Amino acid sequence: MTAPLPKTDQLLRTLDLAASHHGPVAFSSSLSAEDMVITDAILTEEIDIAIFTIDTGRLHAETLALLDAIRKRYGYSMAVYLPDPDAVAAYVIRHGSDAFYESIDLRKQCCHLRKVEPLARALAGKRGWITGLREVPGARERLATTQFDETHGVTKINPLAQWSTNEIWAYIRERDVPFNALYDHGYRSIGCAPCTRPTLPDEDERAGRWWWEPGLVRECGLHVDKAGRLVRIKEIA
Repeated sequence: MTAPLPKTDQLLRTLDLAASHHGPVAFSSSLSAEDMVITDAILTEEIDIAIFTIDTGRLHAETLALLDAIRKRYGYSMAVYLPDPDAVAAYVIRHGSDAFYESIDLRKQCCHLRKVEPLARALAGKRGWITGLREVPGARERLATTQFDETHGVTKINPLAQWSTNEIWAYIRERDVPFNALYDHGYRSIGCAPCTRPTLPDEDERAGRWWWEPGLVRECGLHVDKAGRLVRIKEIA
């Protein structure tokens, strides 16, 4: 029986296979700690995977600072996708800039405008989609490494699906990978500034996302089906 590869080697193998079997393939980076691990692997090993991020217009300055850190460290300028300004303006005029606090529906509308629609544009013409999703107890469980995403019609690869938080940070520290300074201030899952708060030690990792909405799947719409459930369909062996 063949021994399993160390996780870093498995990450590189998964990325290489994604590039060779599912190209053109793109990696959607939220600039999280997980995504900085994947970014480092892609750029250090010069794997043929394009990297992009979505600037929602409401990100922390500390998050956006990573774009410059990546340019300086790796000599790579990440593609940045923005929401449709007219659609955002119409939302703000009709509902207000922070209307997402008022109802779940308005929050979902904001996420759709600022994240989901730009993602669809970024994935247009792609056959593979790399994400930094991980299994998180109480939030994301039984996450497959490779799936077919029916919404975008692409193979979705989650190379860090079985990585632990400790393994993510061990990789970052060992390789001195740039990371968001907000992690040093109690943040454990970072999204838009008005929708993210630091977490308490006894809270799950994603408790700081949309914290005013109790008992919900803490996703923005990028990785959920039409019923609002985390997509885990059609796992590919």
